[in-house]
Amino acid sequence: MDRPLIRLSVVDSTQAFVRRNPQLGFCVVMADRQSEGRGRQGNRWESAAGAGLWMSAALPSPEGVPPGLVLQRAMATAARVLDPEGRTLGLKWPNDLVAWKAGRLVKLGGIIGEQLGDRLILGLGVNLIEAPTIPDRAIPPASLKELGLPPPCPVDLALSIADAWQDLGRDIRPVFRWPEPGLAMRWEDGAGTCLGWEPDGRLKVTTAGGIQRLSAGDVVGLA
Repeated sequence: MDRPLIRLSVVDSTQAFVRRNPQLGFCVVMADRQSEGRGRQGNRWESAAGAGLWMSAALPSPEGVPPGLVLQRAMATAARVLDPEGRTLGLKWPNDLVAWKAGRLVKLGGIIGEQLGDRLILGLGVNLIEAPTIPDRAIPPASLKELGLPPPCPVDLALSIADAWQDLGRDIRPVFRWPEPGLAMRWEDGAGTCLGWEPDGRLKVTTAGGIQRLSAGDVVGLA
């Protein structure tokens, strides 16, 4: 299904723009720069003009996909578009785009989602040319260019990703998923060992209090 592409030079956030313009229906919106981009749990997402891809797409709600899997599948799908040969980009639970650089995990992008009526609004930010400098991050930001992946044209990229998002029923597996089973991990309110990713998108961990299954809203600062 063809969807109109709206390109903005600057906007507070593409997600907010789509949300406050329901008359646009199913569409794709991208911006050269966001002044108030946001990530998961309301975190601010820094974006310099021309440095990355900042987009939102309003799509029909996928059928038969557990809510906890929607963003994971959307990010894994975007990773396949960005890295067609499937050699570099992985998924950090619950839905961050990551890679390994000089033996260290780095973050290239993030995704958020909202269900409004019959529309699923997905918002994606990816560092293409350069990444912001954010000190004291356990997982520092990086860009596709730093990893040797040639950044594609942002317009073509936005359309390709939105087109791929039309079928979130497909279970596209990323190159790697972090954390992997057996890895010790900590977060704002706890610590434990990863036992694996559950089929419904939750993370299974063992802690001092026993086995837990974590949902995306339960965890802040996973490292």
